Amino acid sequence: MGNLHEGHLSLVRKAKKIADCVVVSIYVNPLQFLPIEDFNQYPRTLSEDCKLLQSLDVDIVFAPDDKILFPVEQEILVLLPPVADQFEGRFRPGFFRGVATIVLKLFNIIQPHIAIFGKKDYQQLHIIRRMVQQLNLPVEIMDEEIIRTSDGLALSSRNRYLNDNQRIEANHLHRTLNAVKTAIQNGQSNFTLLERNALDKLETRGWSVDYIAVLNQDSLQPAQLEDKLLVVVAAARIGQTRLIDNLELRKS
Repeated sequence: MGNLHEGHLSLVRKAKKIADCVVVSIYVNPLQFLPIEDFNQYPRTLSEDCKLLQSLDVDIVFAPDDKILFPVEQEILVLLPPVADQFEGRFRPGFFRGVATIVLKLFNIIQPHIAIFGKKDYQQLHIIRRMVQQLNLPVEIMDEEIIRTSDGLALSSRNRYLNDNQRIEANHLHRTLNAVKTAIQNGQSNFTLLERNALDKLETRGWSVDYIAVLNQDSLQPAQLEDKLLVVVAAARIGQTRLIDNLELRKS
């Protein structure tokens, strides 16, 4: 959605290594914002974004206006499976329906062979993969690792909303997830207790936590003892800024 940072640019660099033509789409999608969310305040920095993309020798920046993506009132939306109503979907109803609908439109317009998504929006990546698979779209979905600051904070356009004290505190989200990851790798298997303790730890520090969950990487269902590939996902607010993060792990 623009306001590009190093996390976005890492996707572009990966694309430049594997593709003859790289298209970057920039569009602040109204379908994925709730009425109470920051659609009008969301940073729009197209001129600065284009300069960054030009420095990386991007071939095309596709920045459509509303009339191109919505030539008529949008009455047809993508129907998603129950996983879209969990975690992010539970706290942001309709969010993934809006994301999936606009991504499908962009795929239909641009017709890419490959599309690259970052792992920070882990549930979004999962849903896009399923949509492409189940709708037989001729697009290969590739992913890229989360880009972090030196203290572990996942890069996000919303980090700019943090004041100085909140920015210092923000890295505790990553620290908390890393503690859960380490505990699991050290043999702890009571995932519910680990989730509860992690949530309590953040709330004690003044965070408002939407969720912390240990999930199966492939299904995004609650982790079971026999699962080997797991991901710890979280969403929490510090002040008025909502941050999301995740850490993948392989259980021994």
